[in-house]
Amino acid sequence: MDPKTILPELRAAIETERLPLVETSRTIWSNPEVAFTEFKASKLLVELLKRYGFTVEYPYAGMETAFRAEYTHGNGGATFALAAEYDALPGIGHACGHNLIGTASVAAAYAAKTYMDKHGVDGRIVVLGTPGEEGGGGKVLMLRNADCLKGVDAVMMSHGGADRTRGDIGSTGIRRYDVIFHGKASHAAGSPEKGINALDAQILLFNAIGLYRQQMNRDALIHGVIIEGGEAANVIPDRTLSRVYIRSKQEKLIDEVYARFAKMVEGAALMTGCTSEIEQYSIPYKSRKPNRVLNRIFEAAARAMGTMNVIPAVGEARGSSDFGDFSHAAPGIHACFAIAPPGTSFPGHSEAKKAHANTDFAYDRMLDTGAIMAYCALEVLTDAELRAEIRRDFEGKTPGQNA
Repeated sequence: MDPKTILPELRAAIETERLPLVETSRTIWSNPEVAFTEFKASKLLVELLKRYGFTVEYPYAGMETAFRAEYTHGNGGATFALAAEYDALPGIGHACGHNLIGTASVAAAYAAKTYMDKHGVDGRIVVLGTPGEEGGGGKVLMLRNADCLKGVDAVMMSHGGADRTRGDIGSTGIRRYDVIFHGKASHAAGSPEKGINALDAQILLFNAIGLYRQQMNRDALIHGVIIEGGEAANVIPDRTLSRVYIRSKQEKLIDEVYARFAKMVEGAALMTGCTSEIEQYSIPYKSRKPNRVLNRIFEAAARAMGTMNVIPAVGEARGSSDFGDFSHAAPGIHACFAIAPPGTSFPGHSEAKKAHANTDFAYDRMLDTGAIMAYCALEVLTDAELRAEIRRDFEGKTPGQNA
């Protein structure tokens, strides 16, 4: 399929739904809902999909704000899935631009369905509403509770970035831990010798982590914060809490760093006379496994769109996403699209990104991205050899090997 021929038709179909799509995204941005409380956002997206002729299961996979929408043309055949995110960050709201992600996937589903109906393309389009990406692991739970990618030939989503569009460059896996030290309270001036300082233990732990970084494998990360350090300066803290994240693209490295980290916790407890606990916080995420064939198709379509400021999918991302688990269950990519004009720069999870996620420029690129992902879906649905190539890449096989 020639993207220069197909994309204009897909984009034109989406343009007929510009008002409801943009208003849905804007309403989600204006009403931020954190992990697993996205009742308004999920309902808005579900209502659109029902109006577009999709069969929807909502709630889904044991989560009130998850959903699964499906449309099948003809006798079915291949299946292409689109992941839709819509949760906000605590405190700062949609500073990750998830209001754009979910709506872009719904726009893609609508455009693909419209094309399938008009041109008689058999296949199945699935939209998976995935709550709680920001620390909640909604996609992990959907895999665990509903095997949501069973029978899916490819899965895709696209995340708003800054001024550039690219395919998936991967992400780190992540495990998160709470560290609790228990000491003994006492007056910090009157009888300090009778206390056991749980804050000292945390400070020793963070100093140990800082010193360890010099020798730590460069492909791993460790970082954290002290959440509870005591309540009064004249009371020796008897309980403190910190939260520590360990990341790497390699699960083995996370294991290695954790083993060293656990010894640091033990050592800090021994040095201060405290007792310690390490508890898992939130659901671990796997590293992303970008499918090179899907990256190639996405980037070619994005270049053909002519509005996206495309760069090659090179380098590496050090953040983490529960799409990592999706990409190990089925061939997939978590692409990135521009939400600001060329030359604009801002970090993720910032007030600047939040502001850019609610602009006409961002909404235009969101709709363009919907057309690009719809094109990718049609390529997968109509080309059996392409599906075999995608599967070979997913399984780590070279061209010519049997799938």
